[in-house]
Amino acid sequence: MLDNATYTPRLKAQYVETIRAALKEEFGYKNDMQLPKLEKIVLNIGCGAEAVKDSKKAKAAVEDLTAIAGQKAVATKAKKSIAGFRVREDMPLGAKVTLRGDRMYEFLDRLITIALPRVRDFRGVKPSFDGRGNFAMGMKEHIVFPEIDFDKVDEVWGLDIVIATTAKTDAEAKSLLKAFNMPFNA
Repeated sequence: MLDNATYTPRLKAQYVETIRAALKEEFGYKNDMQLPKLEKIVLNIGCGAEAVKDSKKAKAAVEDLTAIAGQKAVATKAKKSIAGFRVREDMPLGAKVTLRGDRMYEFLDRLITIALPRVRDFRGVKPSFDGRGNFAMGMKEHIVFPEIDFDKVDEVWGLDIVIATTAKTDAEAKSLLKAFNMPFNA
């Protein structure tokens, strides 16, 4: 077991030692508080029609997302009943988890160095920003993460990943993520 008092995630140390200085020089910030940084990473799995047919599917999604994130995921539930889809209010339909602090940096490190290179026919990530410095991406298969035992998976889920930053513009956020070696294709 690592001692939390002395352990710092690799990407967090890289941010403090090199990335902050590079961003300060690139954008001409006068104050360190203006520097963009990672705020949180939100992971989401939506089960869809499979969860309506079998309630165990949502539980499996929560377990898989908990393994990927290293933090307990919560089940997302239907807000209202929709008879045409056979959905009842409060029926579990997926899972989500929000990562902050050291767990956020650890997940981003595993995403960039391990999971993305394992994606079949990977040609880079499409830069998809929202105009306020937040980045969103989707993965077709959650099984590219090493925490998921491929033999025990009964259903392959898609995974939504949203990286929220304190950047004011998309250019600042893209520079921040590029400094973390995010493999953008454009």
